Amino acid sequence: MTTVLIADDQAMQRFGFRMLLESQDDMAVVGEAPNGAEAIRLVDRHRPDVVLMDIRMPGLDGIEATRRIVATGARTRVLIVTTFDLDAYAYDGLRAGASGFLVKDAQPEELLAGIRAVVSGDAVVAPSLTRRLLDAYIHHLPATATPGPPREDSRLAALTDREREILTVIGQGWSNTEIAQRLHLAESTVKTHISRILAKTGARDRVQAVILAYDTRLVTPEQ
Repeated sequence: MTTVLIADDQAMQRFGFRMLLESQDDMAVVGEAPNGAEAIRLVDRHRPDVVLMDIRMPGLDGIEATRRIVATGARTRVLIVTTFDLDAYAYDGLRAGASGFLVKDAQPEELLAGIRAVVSGDAVVAPSLTRRLLDAYIHHLPATATPGPPREDSRLAALTDREREILTVIGQGWSNTEIAQRLHLAESTVKTHISRILAKTGARDRVQAVILAYDTRLVTPEQ
């Protein structure tokens, strides 16, 4: 059973999410929070698998709440829920450690699929959309991620040449199928490489791996 916490300042939005999630045999809503501070408290109490986190909430917003939840090392994954698919704040949410983002007007099946994807360890945001988001808000990146040669970074030190190559193309928005076809690998081998990349770099998921590729200049907006 996948447990979900809903963090949104709109009561009707929380009600809609709850109705949808509770219609599923494999999901249960363990709590609702109208702000970030309450979301943190409920995560500590219930240890949900997933938090649906709104960005704009009174008091402590969803971005800071995400940052604090991730910092605890809890297994809880955070999905940022935003009004627009390229909301400027969505990028900040991903950098805070969210596992992806969804739009509030997403189709019910998209929301459910996103939650299940996060629980299984996959990225919620499609690779091409992740790349579009990062390109649109590249000016938010720290100075060390500006265009230039790849940085020597301790997070990359343990990667093999093949793993570094795959991290680069993940950052360029390639899907697993595209990586397998273009690099002449079995898709199962690609998945194994990605698992090792995440383990060696400490990235929580594919979205965080994309951000790492930008941060270390393996990928730049011009590519």
